[in-house]
Formats: sequence, C-alpha cells, structure tokens
Amino acid sequence: MSGKGSMRVLLLGACVASVMAGSAAAFDMNAGVTRESGPFDLFKFGFKAYRNGQKEDAVEAYRYAAEKGHTGSRWALANMYAYGDGVAKDDFEAFKIYNEIAAAGIEPGSEDTGFFINALLSLAGYYRDGISGSPVKPDLSQARQLYFQAASAFGVAEAQFQLGKMILAGEGGARNVHQAKKWLNQARKSGHAGAMAVFGDVLFQEGQTVRGLAFLTAALDHCGPKDCGWMQLLQEQAFSVANEEERRVAVALSQDLTHAVE
Repeated sequence: MSGKGSMRVLLLGACVASVMAGSAAAFDMNAGVTRESGPFDLFKFGFKAYRNGQKEDAVEAYRYAAEKGHTGSRWALANMYAYGDGVAKDDFEAFKIYNEIAAAGIEPGSEDTGFFINALLSLAGYYRDGISGSPVKPDLSQARQLYFQAASAFGVAEAQFQLGKMILAGEGGARNVHQAKKWLNQARKSGHAGAMAVFGDVLFQEGQTVRGLAFLTAALDHCGPKDCGWMQLLQEQAFSVANEEERRVAVALSQDLTHAVE
C-alpha cells in the first residue's frame, strides 16, 4: 500500500465471516480464551500473541474478534493482510476490511477514531493506485474525497498533504492552487515535512524565492529516509536558481522555521 500506504468506501459483505468458517482450533486454554470469548478478550489475546511472535494465533484471535464487530481487531487484521505480516499479502482482502471499518462510521469521541482514520487513509491509497487483479480500479475522485474527509473532519496532516498534492495536480477534480496551498500550509504547520517542501516549492514557483527556498530548506531538517531524496532534489533545484543574497536570507529564515516546528 502506498502512502501507499496509507481511504475508500464501498459496502463490504462478509469478508471476515468467510475466513472464519474454516477454523475451529482452540486457543491456549491456560489463557482462558476461546472462540466464544468476548471480542475484547480475543483482541487482547491476539495482541499478546502478535507481540510474542505467534502470528498465526494472533490472526485467528483477530478474526474471531472481528467477526464479533471489534474495530481494533478488524484494523489489525487488515494491516496484516496489507503488509503480508503473518498471512499471505492480500491487498484486496485488506481493502475489504478497511472498507468495513469506514462503512461502519464512528460516533464523536469514539475510542475507535484512530482505527477509522487509518482505514480512510488506507482506502484512499488503494483508490488512488487501484489493486491489480481485483475489482478495485484507480478512482482519483474517490481518493480525493476520502482524503478530504480525513483532512477536514479530523485534521490529519498526512491527509491534508495528500489532498493538497491532488488538488495542485488536478487529480480527481479541478486544479486549484489556492486551495492546494491552504491544505499544504495546514499540514506543514503540524510539522509535516513533505507538505513543507511542496508548499515551499509552490511559493518558489510563484516568485516568492526567499520564502519558498526557506521552506524547502527547513523541510530537509525533518524529512524521513524515504522522502529525503525527492525533497532534496526540489531544494537543490531552487537553490541553484536563487542568487547569493536570496540563498543567504533563505537559509537564515529556514532556521526560524525549523525551530517553529520543533
């Protein structure tokens, strides 16, 4: 899943129930947990089993708990399918379970909010790229809608970043630089390095050379290993175009921006 990883909404049928039917193995009786146990007890057992490297037991426990409607277990099971962690990697199976979480919705203040948000982000990534060999085809409009839901309703910086990029590129809807900058700016205020870099690049392209280069430079102080490459390329391109005075002022300003994020 690209990030790939990390929002889509189709009605999900019995994606978990079909998997549950084939297994009736008992859990560790010393733990007092069986398939008839309550969903939270099954979830706790699954979490402990996973942590101890007993992933087959974890999958089984999560499946039973998911069948009983436990959101955290659905989320854990979907992640295991998405990353091939303890089970064969199956993005379509992960998609169906994430979709089940999203379709169920949440009440305000629910303890399941984090699972719901993660499901939205994961679904959006699947809709953006599609899933090869499955009915899930690329649907940029749906991806953009799901990123918007996570960005606006929950203020998720990653969703704001992805939404901003889609609006900037005109993916899944109209291109609108002003709206893209709004979402990118919100994400970068939360410390999102990618948003800071793209926001800075937009400013630079608009002629705000010093501010744009400052944001691009500051972003490099916060980038993760998988993102530093493309961010550094943007920064170096801008740096090569700026004159010596603009570079000097931008580097000084970037320090203030870095401290503001920290």
